[in-house]
Amino acid sequence: MTLKFTWANNDKIEYGIKQFLVKKGVSHRMYNDLKHDGDILLNHDHTKFDAQVKPGDELMVIFPDEQSDNEVAFSEQPIDIIYEDDNWLVVNKPAGLTSVPGPSNREDTLVNRIKGYLRKKGSHDLKPHLITRLDRFTSGLVLIAKNRLANSLANQQVAKHQIEKYYYAIVDGKLEKSHAIIDQPIGRVGDNFRREVIADGKNAVTEYWVETSSSNNTMVKIKLHTGRTHQIRVHMTALGHPLLGDQLYNGPLDRGIKRQALHAYYLKFHDDLSNVDREFKLDLPADMKAIL
Repeated sequence: MTLKFTWANNDKIEYGIKQFLVKKGVSHRMYNDLKHDGDILLNHDHTKFDAQVKPGDELMVIFPDEQSDNEVAFSEQPIDIIYEDDNWLVVNKPAGLTSVPGPSNREDTLVNRIKGYLRKKGSHDLKPHLITRLDRFTSGLVLIAKNRLANSLANQQVAKHQIEKYYYAIVDGKLEKSHAIIDQPIGRVGDNFRREVIADGKNAVTEYWVETSSSNNTMVKIKLHTGRTHQIRVHMTALGHPLLGDQLYNGPLDRGIKRQALHAYYLKFHDDLSNVDREFKLDLPADMKAIL
């Protein structure tokens, strides 16, 4: 279906069309696409982009389709859908599946699978936008915007740290504190793929709570206050408690799990297009349950 949105001017002042649409979350780039290929109706009549939106007026916007990027292949492999509507898709990404295409995998990543799914559904927009990403061997909830307006609105929330994400991790050893906030900058040393806590790194803040512990493992609930690459893995390693199965960060590889023990189990965001909060929660995956 073609992407259409209708908004009423409920304010007591009039706006230029661009000013009105920016208030609704339409980015400058989207506005330019709209002027080039889209259409607008003011009170059900086609109008020009220099028109004014007066109090009580209704503006319908018809966005051009987002065409498929030929560099991104379609995959017919399945996805585990937790929630879907016209604007959003929330999926449970399995451990081992890469989020986005890269040099080592261009054919079967989460993005490729979502593209294949959208094509099968007959979607007009074939450029899925991953709002939250997970490392290849991290499992759990991923939020995808199905169109350019949802993407614009969600990215504004990402920039303001308004999307809530919680993880479960199983780490080596016992932590000294049952709750703590780790505020240590993270960066890359040289060309090394691995990240480290370094003085001139980017600001990174991780909060954790101990859930359960055994003689040599601890399960923690973790909230990200920033979104740095490998943030949880780096911060827990810096504390001296790397994640079980995390080969890159020297986590124990003999505790019964074949990947880093990290699961994005909780996601909450405000759906500006429906003006409701959307909240999702998953159980622990089987391989992490088995350790406990």
